[in-house]
Amino acid sequence: MKILTLGDFELKGKTVLLRVDMNCPIDPATGEISGVKRIEEATETIRALSEAKVVVVSHQGRVGNKDYIGMEQHAKILEKMLGKKITYVEDVIGSFAQSEIMKMKNGDIILLDNLRFCAEENYEFSAEDAAETIMVKRLGKLFDLCVLDSFPSAHRAHPSLVGFSHTIPACAGKIVEREVRKLEEILTVAKAPHVIVLGGSKVTDRLEAIKMLIKRGRADQILLTGLIGNVFMRAQARIKYPLGIKGEEDAVAKAHALMGEYPDVFFTPVDVAIDRDGKRVEMDVRELSKGDQIYDLGPKTIDHYSKIISSAGTVFISGPPGFFEKENFSYGTKSMLESVANSMATTIVSGGHLTSALKRYGLAEKITHISTAGGALVLYLTGETLPMIQSLESAATRFKAK
Repeated sequence: MKILTLGDFELKGKTVLLRVDMNCPIDPATGEISGVKRIEEATETIRALSEAKVVVVSHQGRVGNKDYIGMEQHAKILEKMLGKKITYVEDVIGSFAQSEIMKMKNGDIILLDNLRFCAEENYEFSAEDAAETIMVKRLGKLFDLCVLDSFPSAHRAHPSLVGFSHTIPACAGKIVEREVRKLEEILTVAKAPHVIVLGGSKVTDRLEAIKMLIKRGRADQILLTGLIGNVFMRAQARIKYPLGIKGEEDAVAKAHALMGEYPDVFFTPVDVAIDRDGKRVEMDVRELSKGDQIYDLGPKTIDHYSKIISSAGTVFISGPPGFFEKENFSYGTKSMLESVANSMATTIVSGGHLTSALKRYGLAEKITHISTAGGALVLYLTGETLPMIQSLESAATRFKAK
């Protein structure tokens, strides 16, 4: 690999900045963490740093959203998982955070507050400019090593992801090391036809990546589900009413242009399931009317998509096809994952929701590679160099030159 790992450094007694991704789903009604998968993943690298002084940092949510909260809950969950005291510091770059870091002893673990409480972390920078941010200048001098283990955020260029690694030695954590090794191996042997199954709610990110996937030969057939499927159906005029999502008209226009440019690549649902008084009602897409909320794929679509998946050489699925958390609407997600798991293809499953669903249905062992990363993994498959990975490669080059 072009990046360094924990094995390249003497860790005992070192003060280590560990950037993880513990951005968890938050119940909007209670403000409580509703899924702990990413916190659980972070424990692997923390354990590997047991002889160091470890300062754990992560973002949580986006400014203005209900998931934009502090990290106190994360600290309590992390402490329970590790069976070891975690000192939660209600500060990010101020004098309190700095003094707590300087007081640490070997084996101590600190969790700083939400990185995005620091304004700079809400913007993206070049590595050089990120190194000049107040965050990096204030905290960087306190650390011997920066460990980046935030693969789901690797496509972002925030100061914590590209700035520290520009100024101090840096390496990959356990998750990033495993992701990069496995994905390099998969991309070397991946065979056509490449079938992409896209769902979930992050429409803008998906639209930006789709064209690159096609151009780079990573998407021969794209099976659309979820909200992005609805956008393409609206572009086809099969859904005749507004979906009510942010930036909808622009998204529909981009979807329309993509289908015009690549007419034989995209597949959209022919039937869906909607929620009517708490019950699952299946109908042809053409029968939908304003106010109908699509919660899942219908049986004809599932059958059609499953046949395409069965003849694939490589399958990549990202984002759930429906609201699988509701038993009535789990059929599409379960069926798609079963089709992927039972195919003879090389299979990649992406995103925290699908990772949870795989475990629920007992299918995880049948998948070639499972990643909680979403947008970052999509971009990685296009061949794009992700900012965080680029920062690790540059750090490795500088380290080896010394």
